[in-house]
Amino acid sequence: MDVTTFYALFSATCFTLLGLWWSVVQRHEAWLRDPGHRAVVGGVYLSFLLPALMGLFAQVGGTETPAIWRVSFVGIAVIGGVSTMRLLRRSRARPGIQGPLMRHQWVVVAVYALVAVVGAVPEIVTPLQIKPIQAEAILLIFLVLIAHGLVWEFMVSSADEDDPDRS
Repeated sequence: MDVTTFYALFSATCFTLLGLWWSVVQRHEAWLRDPGHRAVVGGVYLSFLLPALMGLFAQVGGTETPAIWRVSFVGIAVIGGVSTMRLLRRSRARPGIQGPLMRHQWVVVAVYALVAVVGAVPEIVTPLQIKPIQAEAILLIFLVLIAHGLVWEFMVSSADEDDPDRS
C-alpha cells in the first residue's frame, strides 16, 4: 500500500473513532462531572486526535517534503507524551480505573518518545530497511491499538462503578 493512502485511511479512521467516542461520552454525562473521569475521557480523546493529526501532516508532507511531517510528528508526540504523563499522575492519585493498560500507560509515553525520535533522527530506522515515514506508521498503529484497549478498560470499569448490584 502506498504510504499516502495508508495515512489517508488512518486519519479518517482515527477521526471516525473520535466521533464515536464523542457519542459515547454524550451518553455518560456523569463522566464529565467527575474530575478523574473527565481526565480519562480527555486522554482517550487525545489518543485518537493526535494520531489523526499526525496522519494528516504525513499526507501533506509525504516523501516530497519530509520536514513537514517530521516537525509535526515531533511536536505532536511531545504533546501526547506530556499529556499522558499528566494523566498518569492523576490516575495514580485516584484509585479506580486500574486495568493492565491503565497501570502500564507509561508504554504510551515510550511510543510517543519513539515517534519523536524517529521524526527528529529519521536515519535511526535505516537498519530496519524501511522508510522513516513507514516506521512512524507502525508506531501510530500501536498508539491506536493501545487507545482501543484503554477505552475498553475505562468503559468496563465505569460500568462496574455504575452498577448498583456490584458487591
